[in-house]
Amino acid sequence: MNVEQMKAVLREMLTKTDLTPCVVGHRGVGKTAGIIQICREINYRYVPLRLGQMEVGDLVGIPYREGGVMHWSRPSWWPADDDPPTLIHCDELNRAQQEDTLQAIFQFVEPPNEGQQRALHTHKLHHRHRVVVTINPPDGTYQVAPLDRALIDRMVMLYVETDYSCWARYARSRGLDAEVQQFMAVNPGFLAKSGNPMEMLAEPSERGWEMVSRIREQCRFTQELATEVCAGVVGHEAAIAFLRWCAENRHRPITALELLDSWPKVADQVREQRDDLQAATMNSLVELLRDGLDLEQPREEHLIAYIDILPRDLRFALVKSLLKIPAVAALLAQDRYDGVVLEAIRGISSEA
Repeated sequence: MNVEQMKAVLREMLTKTDLTPCVVGHRGVGKTAGIIQICREINYRYVPLRLGQMEVGDLVGIPYREGGVMHWSRPSWWPADDDPPTLIHCDELNRAQQEDTLQAIFQFVEPPNEGQQRALHTHKLHHRHRVVVTINPPDGTYQVAPLDRALIDRMVMLYVETDYSCWARYARSRGLDAEVQQFMAVNPGFLAKSGNPMEMLAEPSERGWEMVSRIREQCRFTQELATEVCAGVVGHEAAIAFLRWCAENRHRPITALELLDSWPKVADQVREQRDDLQAATMNSLVELLRDGLDLEQPREEHLIAYIDILPRDLRFALVKSLLKIPAVAALLAQDRYDGVVLEAIRGISSEA
């Protein structure tokens, strides 16, 4: 992805999730500048940490004793609970010179478990604050330390590459020298040459698929960016296979049992179905109920929820068919469902 796409992804992830993006790119491609711009756009305070220059004490604070208990002072860079939303930029993570520094930051870049706060030793980070990581790729052109699989598995890897069109828009917006812009238009090859940052590709894991699930639930990306973001979590092969499977399954109607037994999972897909697919779902639902399928809770609630999201004409057609099934008709006649089915029932009565 280019820098503009990186910014779009970061904007979604930082405002809608507590996951940790890790931006991988060559020097000068615009990683840091893009992150600072995003902070301005989403009104976050920016706090940079140059990990290549830090020791463990800079991260966890200085120990002190209070009575018989050892505590650690809050580092100067650590945002307080009442500070405005802050983005902590862990820059040059793979340039940490000491192994214990890398081990200390390991805990901090890990997204918090549900209901918990992100932590670093004894310090807890307020939920409003976020963390982003940037690194240079370990392709032999940088003096960087390799990151182990467990650390990579805790971040969403975003690979940023040189893109002339993106740079040209940036150059115009910043009013860079006209002759520099003209020269680059003719000689785009003189931008930073891309190496091979894909040596750090993520691999599928249980944690990775949970992260993919959270991203899909909370963020909205174009198809192209969705592939890159998912690949940064579970790897290209798994991401492409998963997204292809999703695309193929969007072109089949939701089954009646999926609707009745898994409504929260399929509700969005049902809403987006074409009318012909919606008709297939409705027909399978009517046939299943006509065969005597038990509508115990929560199936009853899911059926009403389905009726409620249908357009007026489809809702009318479905209710008309369901009223011919005595057990279902008795269910729909309950006063608590008047808001969903009453208009359709009145229309049917007027036809008679």
